Amino acid sequence: MTIISLFADLFALLTILICLLHCCGANYEVQSVAGSGNVLSAKLKLVGGTEEFRPDVKRLNLTATLETDNRLYMRITDADRSRWEVPRDVIPRPAPAPEDVWLHSSGLSNASLPGNSTMSSASSDLTFTIHTAPFRFTVSRRSTGDVLFDTSATLIFKNRYLEVTSALPAMGASLYGLGEQTKRKFRLQQNDTFTIWNEDVGRADILDINLYSSHPFYMDVRPGGAAHGVLLLNTNGMDIKYGGSYITYKVIGGVFDFYFFAGRSPLTVVDQYTQLIGRPAPMPYWSFGFHQSRYGYKNVADLEGVVAGYTKAKIPLESIWSDIDYMDGGQDFTLDPVNFPANLLRPFVDLLHNNSQKYVVIIDPAIEKEAAPPQNESVGLFLQRNGTNYVGRVWPGEVYYPDFMSPHAAEYWAQKISEFRRTIPADGLWCDMNEPSNFKDWEPLNEYDDSPYRINNTGIHRNLNNKTVPVSAVHFNGVSEYDAHNLYGLLESRATHDALLKDTARRPFVLSRATFVSSGRYTAHWTGDNDGRWEQLAQSINTILNFGLFGIPMMGADICGFTGNTTEELCSRWIQLGAFYPFARAHAEKTTARRELYVWESTAQSARKALGMRYRLLPYIYTLMYEAHTTGSPIARPLFFSYPQDADTYAVDRQFLLGRGLLVSPVLEPGATTVDAYFPAGRWFSLHGRSPAISLQTGKRVMLPAPADSANVHLAGGNILPLQQPGLTTSAARQSEFHLLVALAENGTASGELFLDDGESPEMGGVGGNWTLVRFSCNTEDRKGIITTTVSSHVVQNSYAPSRTLVISKVAFMGLPSSPKGFTVDVNGAELKAARTKSRTNGVFTVSGLSLVIGQQFEIKVVTSH
Repeated sequence: MTIISLFADLFALLTILICLLHCCGANYEVQSVAGSGNVLSAKLKLVGGTEEFRPDVKRLNLTATLETDNRLYMRITDADRSRWEVPRDVIPRPAPAPEDVWLHSSGLSNASLPGNSTMSSASSDLTFTIHTAPFRFTVSRRSTGDVLFDTSATLIFKNRYLEVTSALPAMGASLYGLGEQTKRKFRLQQNDTFTIWNEDVGRADILDINLYSSHPFYMDVRPGGAAHGVLLLNTNGMDIKYGGSYITYKVIGGVFDFYFFAGRSPLTVVDQYTQLIGRPAPMPYWSFGFHQSRYGYKNVADLEGVVAGYTKAKIPLESIWSDIDYMDGGQDFTLDPVNFPANLLRPFVDLLHNNSQKYVVIIDPAIEKEAAPPQNESVGLFLQRNGTNYVGRVWPGEVYYPDFMSPHAAEYWAQKISEFRRTIPADGLWCDMNEPSNFKDWEPLNEYDDSPYRINNTGIHRNLNNKTVPVSAVHFNGVSEYDAHNLYGLLESRATHDALLKDTARRPFVLSRATFVSSGRYTAHWTGDNDGRWEQLAQSINTILNFGLFGIPMMGADICGFTGNTTEELCSRWIQLGAFYPFARAHAEKTTARRELYVWESTAQSARKALGMRYRLLPYIYTLMYEAHTTGSPIARPLFFSYPQDADTYAVDRQFLLGRGLLVSPVLEPGATTVDAYFPAGRWFSLHGRSPAISLQTGKRVMLPAPADSANVHLAGGNILPLQQPGLTTSAARQSEFHLLVALAENGTASGELFLDDGESPEMGGVGGNWTLVRFSCNTEDRKGIITTTVSSHVVQNSYAPSRTLVISKVAFMGLPSSPKGFTVDVNGAELKAARTKSRTNGVFTVSGLSLVIGQQFEIKVVTSH
C-alpha cells in the first residue's frame, strides 16, 4: 500500500465518520443486485432506523442508468408506494429503467453479493458502484479513478424527510452553483448552507437566505480543471449543507433523482446539463438593448417624459417598462382609467413602435376574485384548498391563483394575454410575485402545513407557508402545493411564453422572478429586489454567473439598485458594469429618488460610453445568445470557463468574461481610482485603447487605472470580434456597417464567429431557417522577417437575406508587430492600394475602406516587413 493510497483510505474513513455525526441514523442493507446493459439496480431493506421525523420507509429500490456516455441517472424511491416526482411533461427526460429489468438480468441475492457491483461502459468516463458492506454508492471517473460522489453509510428515507451525504476532497474541490441566494463569494465556502424554497423576500434584506428561485445543481472543478456536475432533481424544499469535505442533502419529500454530468471542461458540463433540462430560449434581438423601468411612473405623460429624457441625453433606450402602476387597482389585464387610459397609452405605445422601441408590462399570477369566472365555471383554473378555490391576498385584494399545472389554466392565461394585447400590444411580459407571493395569513388544514423537519426558510426556519399560498393547497390531478411549490414560477413562465408565441408568432420575451430547473427554456431572470448599495453592486456578479450555470443566460440586476437612494457615483459605476450584464435594465422602487441615467450628467456620460460599447458589441453578444441556445453556454462566464487549468481563476468573482475572451473588470468600491484585476496568461488588449497590451506568461494581478466614466474591458488574444456602430436603438445599430476586431494570440492566431437572423423568428438557427453563420479565422506566417497575417471567413450558412448586402468596412488588428518598414494589403488576391491604414504604438493596425459582404467568403492578407 502506498502512502497516497493510505491517506486516501484514511480520508474516506474520516469523512464517513464526519458524515455519521451529521446524520440521524438509519441504515439500509443491499438485498439483491441486478444488471442489464447500462442499468444497475438494487433492492434495499431497512435495518435499524429512528422515529425522528416519522418512521423510515422499509424497502427501497435503487436504479442507476447510464443514459448517455456523459450522463448518469441514479434514482432511489419507495419500493412499495409511488411518490411525487417532477412530472415529465414539465421537464421532459427519459423515463426510469423499467422494473422488469429484474426479469431480464442476472440478480444476486444478499447471501451471494460481492463487496461491490459496478456499472461502466468503454465509451463513458462515468462509473457507478454499489457497495454492499455497508451500503453506499459511488460515482467515479473511469479515466482517472477520481471519485466524484461518495455517499456515507447512512441513508435516511422517510415519507417527508430524506437525507444523504457525499464525501468531497477536503482540499481538491471547488464548488459553484446551488441557489438562489445572495452570496459574498461565487465559489462555495465551507459551512455554506443553501435552503431551496422559492420565497418572496428582498435580496437587500440579508445574505445567505433563500430567495426567488430553486436550483439544486452544482459544478465541481477539481485541480487541473476537470469539472463535473451534480443535479438533485427534486422540487420539494431542502437544506443543502456544504461542509468543505462533504455535502449533505436534507429534503422534505419526493425521491432521490440524481443526475451526474461527466464534463470534463466547465463548458462541457453546462452543455450536458442543458441537454437534459432544455436549452436556453432564444431571446429577441431587441431584448439585448437597454431597458428603463420604475415602480411609480405616475401616468402616460411620465412615461413620455422618460423616453424624451433619454433621447435628449443621447443615451440608448430600447424599451420602457410599466410596473403595476398601469393597472386598475393592481388587477392583471386592466388599465388605470385615469392615469393610463387606453386612448392615451395606445398612441404612446404605437409611437414607441414607430421609433423602433418597445413596451413591456408586469403581470402577477393572481386574478382578482370578483373578476374571475364564477366557481362553477372555473373548474381546473385555480388552486384549490378544502374543496374550493383558494383565496389569497396581493395587490388587488382577494385573489385566486391560476393553477398552471392545468391545461385549462394555461388556455385561460393565453386568452387573457391575447385580449389585453388587442388593446395594448405589449412586446414582452414581466412575471413578478410568482413564488407565488401571498399577503394573507392562513390557518393550518392538514399535515402538509407543518412539516416534521423545518428547512431553514428565510434563515430562521419559518413555516413553509410564509408569504405564499398554503402548502396544503391542491393543484390539478391532486398534486399538493407542498410538493409543487417550487414549480410555480416555471409553469407560469411556460404558459406566458407559449401565450406570447401563439399571439404574436414571434420570439417571446418573458422575464420571471421565480425560476426552477429548466426555466431558461422559457424566460430571462433578474436578481430581484436589490438595494442601491456598493456591496449589492459587487454581489450581482455572483448571482449572474450562477444563473449561467443553471441554464438561464439572460440575466441581470436592477441597475443603480431597486430600493434605497443610490448616489451619483454608485449609479455611474453601476451602469459601467450593468452595460455588460446579458440583460441590462434599470429599475427602481417608487419611494426612491429618481435615478434615470440622464438625471446626473456624470452618470449620463458613463451611460453613453458604456452603452455605446454595448451596442457596438451587439453582434458579438447576439452570437453568444446563439451559442447559448445551441450548447447551453453562458453569455457571462467566470474566468475558469476559459482558463480551467489556472487555479487562480477559481476564486475570481469581481470580474467576468462575456463569451470566451472579453474580460470586464469593473469598479466595485466608492472612491476607487484603480482596479486590482486578475489576468490569465496570454495577451490582453484594452477595448478603450488607453494602454498597451498586457502580455503574461503566467496569470497575474495587474493594477489598472479606473477612470470615472468607464470600466476596464479587455479582449484576450486569439479572438475576433464582429462589431457594428452604436445607435440609440438596436434597430438603428444593426443597420450599420460591420467592423472586425482581430486580437492576435502570441502565435499570431485568432478566431470568432457571427450569427445573423431577423432577431424575432421563433426559432434561432433551426433547420431550414433564415439565418447566417460565418466563422472567422486568422493565421500568421513569418518567413525571414516577412510576416503574413491572413484573416479569412467561412460561410457555414447564408440564408438570411440582409447578410448578402451588409458589409464589413474595416478590419483592425491588435498585436501585430509595431513600426513595420513596409506593408501591403491584399483582399481576395488583389492588392488594396487605396486602403486607408494606420499603425499606432500600441500595435493596432487598421485596414479601412473595405466593402466585404458578410455572406461571401473573403481573405485579407496583411504583409509586413521588419
